[in-house]
Amino acid sequence: MTNPLGATSSNSSGFVPPQINSLEDTGLSPLWLQDLSLKLLYFRGYLTGFRIAEELCLPFAGIVDQILTPLKQEKLIEIKSSAGGLGEGAYTYGITGAGITRAREALERSQYAGPAPVPFDVYNDAIRRQKSGRMTVTTRTMRQILSQLVISESTFQRLGPALNSGTSIFMYGPPGNGKTSIARSFGNLVLSQTMYIPYALYLDGQVIKVYDAVSHKLAPEGGDASNGQTTGTLRTSIRRDPRWVKIRRPFIVVGGELTLEGLDLVYDETHKYYEAPFQVKANGGILLIDDFGRQQVRPRDLLNRWIVPLENRVDFLKLANGRKVEVPFDVLIVFSTNLPPKDLVDEAFLRRLRHKIEIGDPTYEEYREIFRRVAADKKVEYSDQGLAYLLQEWYIKRNRKLRASHPRDLCDQIIDIGSYLAIKPQMTREMLDRAAQAYFVEL
Repeated sequence: MTNPLGATSSNSSGFVPPQINSLEDTGLSPLWLQDLSLKLLYFRGYLTGFRIAEELCLPFAGIVDQILTPLKQEKLIEIKSSAGGLGEGAYTYGITGAGITRAREALERSQYAGPAPVPFDVYNDAIRRQKSGRMTVTTRTMRQILSQLVISESTFQRLGPALNSGTSIFMYGPPGNGKTSIARSFGNLVLSQTMYIPYALYLDGQVIKVYDAVSHKLAPEGGDASNGQTTGTLRTSIRRDPRWVKIRRPFIVVGGELTLEGLDLVYDETHKYYEAPFQVKANGGILLIDDFGRQQVRPRDLLNRWIVPLENRVDFLKLANGRKVEVPFDVLIVFSTNLPPKDLVDEAFLRRLRHKIEIGDPTYEEYREIFRRVAADKKVEYSDQGLAYLLQEWYIKRNRKLRASHPRDLCDQIIDIGSYLAIKPQMTREMLDRAAQAYFVEL
């Protein structure tokens, strides 16, 4: 198919989680699902059968009704009220004293009480099947997604192949020249594509949460409401496994908060379940390591952690019991740094990074075009004469480097000054001098 940016995409490779019709189809133990239902009722109180199905993200007919039946027979739950003629899904259920006892035993093992998880191996297979769903960009596509940026032609021609690689990009250069803006433009491209991920994973009796409302953006889907959520009644009609959610391919940004621990399964000691690490949440999309080199962990240690995933496209995650499991590494890693590469990495690691791209300072002509665009966008009256004065007085005479971010910041200064003086923001010598004095600091 063709997306609005003109790139071709197979829209998640045509992958749709297959419909489930029985308890066996879930890949989970009936007893485990019973415990999950009891924990849900323990925390939520009285719920209808359809509401329980919605919370578990499982169809009521053939699955949730089969979970509730033995719980009723063992007097762990009871029907509190019924709506005549609407079936068992409309009955309101409550947990009994015996059910509370069993629920508390289950909570000692894990306090997870959310959507039923998907077996770990099923997730791995789904990520591999959706790998070919990435779109391939062309020169035309790149010009569209980077149209708001002024980039030299030589740099521009290197960005497209790097994005198509789907592996790794190392962008370096002085601060303020658009490295993060370029990466975010890549993110806007992947967000135009969709894929499926599960709410959570099941592995050796443990739950790993994958879907993150902060990191993932829901995508509309036929049969679902426009925001990706449905009522319990509607959810039972979805002709796919409702434990999966349709999202925009992820674009996740991490900066100084990144640690080595954040790249492995994060175990919540209190609630006793795992949170998937950044790279797993970013599977199928882009992970931007912004301000690389300024993390709390040493750059070399962080880079060593990426060697195997970058080379083999698989990662290994460790459970609290020490067991390691393999997971696909279908992530475009973008490292963005203002620091000199020689201070961060060695030749061996650079060899493992597919594309190394320097984002340098703009030329005088590129700086002029950036200033002209920014001034028009911010309603600042542009002047070639004013720009010539600014360059001569505040750059050439002071041996100051041009930065792509300066026009934006200087225009903001002009707007602030104009607002204070109650005059129109424009590039006069006086306003440029006042803006530059307020903005530049001699180091």
